[in-house]
Amino acid sequence: MTQSLVQKYNIPGPRYTSYPTVPYWDKAGIDKQDWIQSFKTSFKESNASEGISIYIHLPFCESLCTFCACHKHITKRHEVEEEYIETVLKEWKLYVALVDEIPVVKELHLGGGTPTFFSKENLKYLMDGIFEIAKKHPDSEFSFEGHPSNTTKEQLQTLFNEGFTRVSFGVQDYNEKVQKAIHRIQPFTEVEQVTKWSREIGYTSVSHDLIFGLPFQTKENVIYTINKTKELQPDRISFYSYAHVPWVKGVGQRGFNEDDLPKNDEKRELYEIGKELFAELGYVEIGMDHFALKTDTLYEATINKTLHRNFMGYTANKTQLMIGLGMSAISDSWYAFAQNVKTVKEYQKIVNEGEIPIFRGHLLSEEDRIIRKHILNIMCHFSTSWDEKPMSINNIEMHLDLLQEMEQDGLVIIDKKAKSLSIPEEARPYVRNICMAFDVHLLKNKPKTQLFSMTI
Repeated sequence: MTQSLVQKYNIPGPRYTSYPTVPYWDKAGIDKQDWIQSFKTSFKESNASEGISIYIHLPFCESLCTFCACHKHITKRHEVEEEYIETVLKEWKLYVALVDEIPVVKELHLGGGTPTFFSKENLKYLMDGIFEIAKKHPDSEFSFEGHPSNTTKEQLQTLFNEGFTRVSFGVQDYNEKVQKAIHRIQPFTEVEQVTKWSREIGYTSVSHDLIFGLPFQTKENVIYTINKTKELQPDRISFYSYAHVPWVKGVGQRGFNEDDLPKNDEKRELYEIGKELFAELGYVEIGMDHFALKTDTLYEATINKTLHRNFMGYTANKTQLMIGLGMSAISDSWYAFAQNVKTVKEYQKIVNEGEIPIFRGHLLSEEDRIIRKHILNIMCHFSTSWDEKPMSINNIEMHLDLLQEMEQDGLVIIDKKAKSLSIPEEARPYVRNICMAFDVHLLKNKPKTQLFSMTI
């Protein structure tokens, strides 16, 4: 893509882990009983066939990484672990009490925060509590996020014994100046150690998370980081664009300011260099920001057109229902979204009162669900079509008109006869811009202030 196109299309835009995106959820929120009914309906439709997914948010971190926009709680007091896990298990029991069948869990992910903040004993306590009242799907896939600096071999073994086969380690960048700026000091030897332990224990998929666009980051940094990554050959690589969202509460900028960030064409060059190097190493680009070896299930899902995207990112296991447990966790029944309260104290108070702790959400209209399918198709498969009635869109011509300039710029191929569109490989960096042309909520109510990170 040319420099002029980067400058033209590098605008604020959603990452589309959901549709509608969180800022466009119903301002009146969601009635708790409406959410419960939505949960029950989705559970009944999906549990016996495809199973359900669980996301558990473990929010504690010992220190703040200044690139992070996640909901976290900074503390060095590990005595908070047990009470928090007890609360998560109480929340889980509140959901299970609403249904008549035993939940069948196909996908489970521990995110954060820092899941490896928790001791191996408490991680086992958490998993034993979940599966005391649930069972595992025959094709289940469990994963967690590990911090290379505090993940122990005992934690890895404990979670493997509980059925975990995937782990992702946050690497970001190996340059010391960049690490200091983002307050994430982490030598290569630590990443090397936890990666080797994971493989020795039997994990079938090890992922490394890298970020481009960080403060002080240069193309030499990116090349160095990828060459070091090459030595370990993770099965998957997430190569995220740094989302500069300083207006999000809790995101500091210690060690850098706006002028220290690579911008526009300079930032895009970092991605193009990375993409080229990954291809040379045998990685295939998956969706947006992800790369996988051909031996990984994420690649298989891409080939089989079963790749799915949700609040946990890209996954090879699609389920209709995803239950989010823990502070700030988001649940998705396909018909509705619901997010838990955002502080540990309030979360524990509400759950201990016997209530599901949601504070906002959104009931999807029929139009929402149709647009959601198209955006999922574009994000996962770089194509979509509206030739069949379930996928027909109201006022499709309006969306096509919005895509006309992108079509002229070579970012999208529209076949009006076949009622379909596709995105050329070289235009994939602009996938978020293309999705925005279908985002009815965004089109009806463009934000007056910046809500989203830059698209490129």
